[in-house]
Amino acid sequence: MQPFRTHTGLIAAMDRADVDTDQIIPKQFLKRIERSGYGPFLFFDWRYLEDGSPDPSFELNAPQLAGASILLARRNFGCGSSREHAVWAIENYGFRAVLAPSFADIFYNNCFKNGVLPVRLEESAIDAFFRHAAGNNYRVTVDLETQTVSDAQGLSIRFELDPFRRECLLNGWDDIALTLRHEDKISAFEARQSASA
Repeated sequence: MQPFRTHTGLIAAMDRADVDTDQIIPKQFLKRIERSGYGPFLFFDWRYLEDGSPDPSFELNAPQLAGASILLARRNFGCGSSREHAVWAIENYGFRAVLAPSFADIFYNNCFKNGVLPVRLEESAIDAFFRHAAGNNYRVTVDLETQTVSDAQGLSIRFELDPFRRECLLNGWDDIALTLRHEDKISAFEARQSASA
C-alpha cells in the first residue's frame, strides 16, 4: 500500500449527501476478482449516459476536473452495502483523499486498508471548501503529518484521526504488512511447530 504523508491535488466537489456504495461501484462490476481496474466504473450510472458516452451534467465529467485527486462530499459518504470494491474504485480512479462531514463505518474502515485517507470535517469546514471549489482549479493540501487540510488562500482546517490508523497510512501498512512486521516471530513459531510434529 502506498504511504500517505502529504498530498496536494485538485478537488472534485460532489455536492450530494448519502452517496451509497451501489452508486460508487454498481453491482454488475463486483464479479471482477482483481483489486485493480475499477476506476472506469466509479459512479458508473451517474458518469455515463445509456449510450455509454459521458454525461456532461455529472460533476466528475467536467473537463476542468480531469486529474482530480481529492473528492469533496457531503454527509454519510459510502453508506449502503459493505463492499470493499467501492474504495478500490475510488483509489483506482486516482483519489487519494475524501473530505466529508461523516462516512459510513465500513467504508471508512476500508479506506484505511486501501491507502485512501477519509477526512472528517465539521459541516462548516466542508461548506467553506465547497465555496472555494466553485471556482476553477481549486487545489488543497491534505497533510497527514500535521493533520490539516489547507489551501493557498489561507484556509487551514485541522482534523482528528485515530493514532494507529494515522501511523498505518503514514507507513503504508495494510493488514498484510502489519502481519509481516512479525515475520521473525511467525517463522520461529512455525519452526517450533515443525520440530514438535
